[in-house]
Amino acid sequence: MFIQVFPSGPFSTNTYLVACLHTMEAAIIDPSPESFKKVALLIEEKNFKPTQILLTHSHWDHIADVSLFKKKFAIPVLVHSLDSPNLEHPGSDGLPMWVEIPAVKPDQLFSEGDQLKIGLLIFSIIHTPGHSPGSVCFYQQENGKLFSGDTLFKGAIGNLSFPTSQPELMETSLAKLAMLPSETEVFPGHGPATTIHNEFIKE
Repeated sequence: MFIQVFPSGPFSTNTYLVACLHTMEAAIIDPSPESFKKVALLIEEKNFKPTQILLTHSHWDHIADVSLFKKKFAIPVLVHSLDSPNLEHPGSDGLPMWVEIPAVKPDQLFSEGDQLKIGLLIFSIIHTPGHSPGSVCFYQQENGKLFSGDTLFKGAIGNLSFPTSQPELMETSLAKLAMLPSETEVFPGHGPATTIHNEFIKE
């Protein structure tokens, strides 16, 4: 399993390139502002075959370069149904946008418990509303990896003061993540990686 992070844009939003080293198929997670050129270059260098764009949620700093990747590689965009409207109409979530973002129609909508594949890697969708209605995490059980978007960070959780945030749902969402194996490595939407143990296990 290959993972490379690209902190990009004004908020250093983490874009991830994730690939299966058996098939060389790859996915781009959360294409942030100014991430396109860096990620596309590495895809070319590694001879990866992009198959999909995956969104943990649709806040503008996580979707800014979606249209560039979709146009370049002709691959589908996947997002939770509850965050789809802001992908199709950027800014409709009430957040001020620092850059102009083209509208993109999602090709597939996922929900709690769905599974997706990157080559031979199987990821489970964990719906974690709170930061946004359609926030999700991508969990790869075999390798113990979780891409948590803006639900969980190292030493913090996602901002719950945004117009579409649902603070009353965050506790339940975090409880789902706390149930994962403690050694699970967490790759958040901003900042460094952490583990489930570091964020939830009190010793």
